[in-house]
Amino acid sequence: MSPNSLSKVLRIFCAVAFLFFGVAVQRTLASDHVFTGTITKVDTGAKTVAVKAKDGTIHTVKWTDDTTVTGLKGGAHGADLAGKEGGHVIVHTTGEGADETARSFDYVGHRTVHVADVTVDDVGEGSKSVAVHTADGTKDTLHVGDHATVDTGKGIEKGGHYTVYYTEDAGKKVAHFFGRL
Repeated sequence: MSPNSLSKVLRIFCAVAFLFFGVAVQRTLASDHVFTGTITKVDTGAKTVAVKAKDGTIHTVKWTDDTTVTGLKGGAHGADLAGKEGGHVIVHTTGEGADETARSFDYVGHRTVHVADVTVDDVGEGSKSVAVHTADGTKDTLHVGDHATVDTGKGIEKGGHYTVYYTEDAGKKVAHFFGRL
């Protein structure tokens, strides 16, 4: 085989491998899920947290050493949720059923988590506030929490459509998670 033929074969192989990798990444992202609920049980031995979602479904979610936990003073691991039963969390998972594993838990205590689909009108300086409007035209300003997560890899973009999970604190709407619609 000539060097030019070998080069062509390698380029084709790399292109095919890249396409398969892209499909695998899309499947992984498609299996991601975000929900909010109340912690009902923490099992530190099994590394699981049972969370009752608003629809009544109980998700038993595993955590790993890579799972992030925000919203706790001095806590940063799934085990730190022990003793927080009855508190509310926003959970970002991958997998389904027995394989549902948390990427992150955002503990919000006893504050109610609201969910809204929004379009971003403007992003404030330093991305600490975001002007949005809902499908019915209602305009609002969201204050971006210190540990807010944006599930796009790009940050919050003007004109972007998101599902936002937020709480209210002293009259301010504090965004905890933005997921691309």
